[in-house]
Amino acid sequence: MKRSAVAAAALALTLTLPTAAHAATQPATTAAPATAVVPQVLPIGVAVSALPVAVEDRTGYQRTSFRHWNAGEIPADGCNTRQEVLLAEAVVYPEIGPGCTLTGGVWWSYYDEREVTPAGALDIDHMVPLAEAWDSGASAWTAARREAYANDQGQPASLVAVTARSNRSKADQDPAEWLPPAPDALCRYGSEWTATKLRWGLAVDEAERDRLLDIAAGCGGTDVEFTPAS
Repeated sequence: MKRSAVAAAALALTLTLPTAAHAATQPATTAAPATAVVPQVLPIGVAVSALPVAVEDRTGYQRTSFRHWNAGEIPADGCNTRQEVLLAEAVVYPEIGPGCTLTGGVWWSYYDEREVTPAGALDIDHMVPLAEAWDSGASAWTAARREAYANDQGQPASLVAVTARSNRSKADQDPAEWLPPAPDALCRYGSEWTATKLRWGLAVDEAERDRLLDIAAGCGGTDVEFTPAS
């Protein structure tokens, strides 16, 4: 490095450092340690009982209030949220072409216990549908938070690849109105629905809570794991 550059760097460093006298007058500070968000695990009955109960209200709901699919967790990969979820859940990994076009691959739709291929035969289901989220508290959120919800990959239960038929049968219904047709899916579904509502601080109505408690009563040993959304 040339002498002039060294001198300039030294001068810049000197100007940024406090003098000893100035430092002595400043209170000592320490950086607050970063608080890690730790997943919480509760027995399913306890988790359901922790959900706040409220009357639902769909006033003003529009699907466009929840922007999706966005550029996903890794914007540089060229895949949107839907495609990233498909890649994460593939049983047999597909080939990835230009524009994140997925060819081949195999998926398991747990709602109806079906093996699915190709990717176009799958929907990405919002575990708690967007309209239900709106009814349960998301109407008060900012647009940015609703977008984060609609593209949430921070908790695997939030978005799930399932057959288009099962997803469209479910539509925007809660567990009091619709449950997966596969009997073995019931405990997982009740757990993941509860986890999603706890993660996002969403309420349940009385009929929904009662159905979830019924599910919990038959799912002893099932835990609900969730991480509160930031």
